[in-house]
Amino acid sequence: MPGPLDGLKVLDLSRFIAGPHCGMMLGDLGADVVKVERPRRGDDTRALEPQVEGESLYFMVFNRNKRSITLNFRDPRAHGLLREMVKQADVLIENFRPGTMEKMGCGWEDLHAINPRLIMARISGYGQQGSMAAEPCFDGIAQATSGLMEITGDPDGPPTMGGTFLVDYATALYASIGILAAVEHRHKTGKGQMVDASLMGSAVSMLVTAIPEQAMLGRSMSRVGNRDRYSAPAQTFRAADGVWLHMVAGNDAHFPRLTRIMKRPDLLEDPRFATLEARMRNIPAIEAVVGDWIAGLPADEVVTLLRQAELPAARIATLPDLLANPYMREARQIVELQHPKAGTVTTHGLTVRLSDSPGEIRHPAPVLGQHTDEVLGEWLGMTPADVGALRDGGTV
Repeated sequence: MPGPLDGLKVLDLSRFIAGPHCGMMLGDLGADVVKVERPRRGDDTRALEPQVEGESLYFMVFNRNKRSITLNFRDPRAHGLLREMVKQADVLIENFRPGTMEKMGCGWEDLHAINPRLIMARISGYGQQGSMAAEPCFDGIAQATSGLMEITGDPDGPPTMGGTFLVDYATALYASIGILAAVEHRHKTGKGQMVDASLMGSAVSMLVTAIPEQAMLGRSMSRVGNRDRYSAPAQTFRAADGVWLHMVAGNDAHFPRLTRIMKRPDLLEDPRFATLEARMRNIPAIEAVVGDWIAGLPADEVVTLLRQAELPAARIATLPDLLANPYMREARQIVELQHPKAGTVTTHGLTVRLSDSPGEIRHPAPVLGQHTDEVLGEWLGMTPADVGALRDGGTV
């Protein structure tokens, strides 16, 4: 069955992570996503390691369910081709530095005039307007500038980046939500609109209570390592066999269950631990008690006891553990794709599935320019000879 976005035609001019991941999610849900890249080099991430048979795994994880064409934007004829494709498109995604598309004659006003139904998603570091719009920005810079890095890491350690590109992923999600909202708006009005998603806005949205705490209470949120900020005990501990695990038993419904499996009913009578409010004033003390209990048992036994008491708990999985976990394939969170050059590629599966029109992974990330002839033929009615002439002239 076709995905819910079947029939939606998307031009993806983006590179790196946030834009490509946004386009990939639309493709996973059935959209026809055409990735527009430079001839010869393509998206900058095609050159990144690790590589298999000359193809970047980094590129692959953000660009499945797309077709690749090449356009040389240094050639004015390519700008004309892009505008012709825009007439056929429903959505265009770009994450150039603000002003770049305007220099090509392909800014929002230009493209909206060509196709009033077009939805143009513009992803940038600091948004399309304002004093910082032209500043370069990557995930780590957004984490630093937003304060997200300041609240991440061990209490006595330095500000720390997340273990992955959190802000890029979040920006891709916000851009996708904006696109889908704009599609719904277009259903009602017939008009497209611009979607403005920024790394800075995405990063700031993940600060939980840090902003009102600072503004209203004059209190700066601190780094707490792996602790939960709002309940205790909820922390990472090391078991007797040296295995790390994470558990959560912090609220007043969970904590009594923990005391029962620990065989420590006295903890409920201790004024330091009897309530959540008291435990939050005595976090090191309650963590020491729980840590000593966990340190006397193997990790699997601790996790089993906690889960039997319906308390959230898990071993800290290594990446080999993740790949060996049968649930991941049972739930199709890890899948194998057949790439035309790299062979079998193991990667993440679909994150969102709909009951009546589920998406699917129709094809792996494309080889550079793999579909240029096909797409220009379908979208613009060009013959192989037409495309060949453009290729000879360096336009594609």
